[in-house]
Amino acid sequence: MTDARLRYGRASLALSFLVQGVTFALLVTRIPAIQDRYGISDGLLPAFLAAVPVLAGVASVATEKVVARVRPGVVLRWAQPVVMLALLGVGAGSEVWQAALALGVFGLAVGALDASMNMMGVSLQRAYGRSIMLGFHAAYSLGGIAGASMAWAGAHWDLSLLVSYLPAVVVLLPAALIGSRWYAEGKAAGGEPVGAEPARGASVPFRLLLPLCLVMAFAYIGDSTVSNWSAKYLQDVLGSSEQLATVPYNVYMVTTLLGRAVGDLGVRRFGAVAVVRGGSVLAAVGFAVVAVAPGAWWGMLGFTLLGLGLCVIVPQTFAAAGRMFPGASDVAVARLNVFNYVGFLVGSPLVGALGDAWSYRGAMLVPMVLVLATLVYARSFGAEPARYGGGHERARAADVG
Repeated sequence: MTDARLRYGRASLALSFLVQGVTFALLVTRIPAIQDRYGISDGLLPAFLAAVPVLAGVASVATEKVVARVRPGVVLRWAQPVVMLALLGVGAGSEVWQAALALGVFGLAVGALDASMNMMGVSLQRAYGRSIMLGFHAAYSLGGIAGASMAWAGAHWDLSLLVSYLPAVVVLLPAALIGSRWYAEGKAAGGEPVGAEPARGASVPFRLLLPLCLVMAFAYIGDSTVSNWSAKYLQDVLGSSEQLATVPYNVYMVTTLLGRAVGDLGVRRFGAVAVVRGGSVLAAVGFAVVAVAPGAWWGMLGFTLLGLGLCVIVPQTFAAAGRMFPGASDVAVARLNVFNYVGFLVGSPLVGALGDAWSYRGAMLVPMVLVLATLVYARSFGAEPARYGGGHERARAADVG
């Protein structure tokens, strides 16, 4: 594969990450408006919200089987438009069943999209022979900031959901389809795409993948704690104004972008194990600062540290799975991606239940401990490739720019 082809493939995949960041942010930041539009009760809303990651997890597992027949680029090329059209469906409906259908389609498509995007990212990183995975997730963070800003504008101007969503879809859907023409994957020594089904008799033993699965879940428990509870925590616990309470998540998103933008340089210089350890400690310090913060500004400092710490863990977890199973990285990524949704499902209810039963300050210590547990599994990020019974292929390592 030529250097130019890899560069185009890298740019087109980064565009897909950015588009997905915009799309997902437009959905989750307008949940109150979605609830109001469809008249969804507070009791029924958690079921709607839980259905999305559950269906995404199912689709991620199914994608493992699909990519044995068609490459991840094909899955991504079709899943991304479906995600955006499902977003439009959420904005266009008027009955509860229509919202349920649109969110169900969104969940299934987003699971296939997340899995295929990260499969391709792992493949390209191996072809490059150096860390580039954090850059893709930085594009996602940038898209998330843009999407949240669009959602804020829609709420500020009291626009309907459909009117809020339509400009983004009209612009980004054609861009994603055009960009998909340049999707590329790394090639193994035999000419097969990196991550294709391994040789007969090969497998991805769950016991080897389990440490990375736990790290993924812990990271998303921390992330969902920030996204779901930072505003409430600042306002109800630390006594901030309602306006100031909206700031921590934006700060978290910005620091996540900054951390990922420079994270690949850190991995290249210090190694993945050191970067993950450093990120885990920094995130734990952030949770500790939030838990003991005497006021709102200290709380925002804690959420800032959280963004800088957590941002490196998830991309490096996908990359580590690719290194551990170089001949079956597609399978490993699909299975690992399920724990993204496990962490998302567990995090918010866990903090809420602990906050109600104990205290919200104490509840912040639980994700702190879980993030620190990543240190126990940090060696997995530097693990040698697993040896398959039937042998495995090593990717061509081309250090291209």
